[in-house]
Amino acid sequence: MPYEPGTVWQYEVPTTGSAHLPPDAGYGKALTNQGYGFEVAVADLIDNSIDAGADKIVVHFLRDAKRILTLLVIDNGSGMDDVGLDGAMTVGRRREYGESALGLYGTGLKAASLSHAASLTVVSRTKRSRAAGRRLTAEGIEDSFRCDTVDHRYAQELVDGYDGVIEWHGTIVRWDQVRVFETVTAGQSDQFLSKAIARLETHLGLYLHRFLQDGLKLDIAVWDVSSGEGLLGEEVDHIAVEALDPFGYKVPGKAGYPRTFTAPVEGLGDVQLTAHIWPAKSKQAGFRQVGSLTDRQGFYFYRNNRLVQAGGWNGLRNPEGHLALARVAVDLPSRESSVLSLDVKKESVTVTPAFTLGVEKALDASGGTFHGYLGDAEATYRDGAKRTEIVRRPVTPPGKGMDPKIKRVIKEELPEKPGEEPIAFTWTTLPRDKFFDLDRENNSVLLNKAFRSEFNDGQRGGSNDAPVTKALLYLLLEDCFGLGRWERGRQDRVDYWNTILLTSVQAQQDRRTQAAD
Repeated sequence: MPYEPGTVWQYEVPTTGSAHLPPDAGYGKALTNQGYGFEVAVADLIDNSIDAGADKIVVHFLRDAKRILTLLVIDNGSGMDDVGLDGAMTVGRRREYGESALGLYGTGLKAASLSHAASLTVVSRTKRSRAAGRRLTAEGIEDSFRCDTVDHRYAQELVDGYDGVIEWHGTIVRWDQVRVFETVTAGQSDQFLSKAIARLETHLGLYLHRFLQDGLKLDIAVWDVSSGEGLLGEEVDHIAVEALDPFGYKVPGKAGYPRTFTAPVEGLGDVQLTAHIWPAKSKQAGFRQVGSLTDRQGFYFYRNNRLVQAGGWNGLRNPEGHLALARVAVDLPSRESSVLSLDVKKESVTVTPAFTLGVEKALDASGGTFHGYLGDAEATYRDGAKRTEIVRRPVTPPGKGMDPKIKRVIKEELPEKPGEEPIAFTWTTLPRDKFFDLDRENNSVLLNKAFRSEFNDGQRGGSNDAPVTKALLYLLLEDCFGLGRWERGRQDRVDYWNTILLTSVQAQQDRRTQAAD
């Protein structure tokens, strides 16, 4: 409608035409500064893998003797052909998502990757197309969003290198020139990777716990390209990510919970709130190992079974210490909502006052109020605070070489000494008269690799092998680390433990020989 000047308020702004304005190359700087944390960015890549139907995913760190080189995420999803790769790498392109998809805005692959790496490469193969790849770099974006085509021979070679994951179809996302890797000084790679992998394992175990409980196989591996043979070198560390369920208590803190409340939310309808009360002073990983207890109380929002906010009251009330046991699960609608909106990074939810007003009015099946639930959670906390608790001696935590499941249970059962480097377990060459030795300077238990096959059914085993042996040695030797002067009595203990264990392994060898005969 043509504009006619006048004094009447214009409810719509009059226009006279339009023009298509493609993004300037400077948009690339905004793309690379989205505020993605490292773990959040990797989780965004894994969301794409899950959307592609993958049930096996590996987060793979590659290093050499001096530095950390690159990070890759490999999956056995449906894969992409050339057309699909071009679409996936187009900046600003938004594709259509199904109602069950984890993707929402169509920017995650580029924004998450380029927030941490100067170069993003995607190589993929479908059942009907050969391996192909595309590379997007910071320089390419400045050059009118140039996207490079990967040599198909290299694409095929990379896919073949991961034939244990990719069989007929799958995708590899590769980050190069990762900024945080380039800050790691010489000799600090092991320490950096140990901490980075621990944080990543916790984040993925928490935010993807429903998928992991439903059978998703998600591993984190470290390979050294300067050792071993082949394109990828030799594996030096490997863990399987376990579900870290924020509602995974064995017995609730108060009988009658969890309890479902129905909140009438204007503009959204009835919203189900599943209210939980954790047992007081729980040591379980799902309670203690997911961050600050104050930050983790409150709402846990899920979208299509993917956790997108882990704690926080979203304006309903302020976090308080006596509500540390209160956690509420809320499933968001699959489609966008004007009442509950998810941020691009998928780690927090913005709510309007309509939601908090609805929660205030929420009732359970028997007419109980949400306010009453908060009162029950507070009373459970206060009752638990009155109970006397046995204080266990803090320990130096186990580290590299110990199975993650064992590390998690030790962390649940025993408090950690602050500031201590974890105790690593390493198979190495030792004299035949020693089963183990201690490298106290580097906080390592050294195991004689001549006996390694005895604990792996005659096979080589992985980096986290011999779990029972390593756990028993940890319990025996933990107090030998982090000391000042080395006492003769402790050395005597180490010596006779060595003698007894060496005899034990020789007895084991004799039994295997007799069984073979």
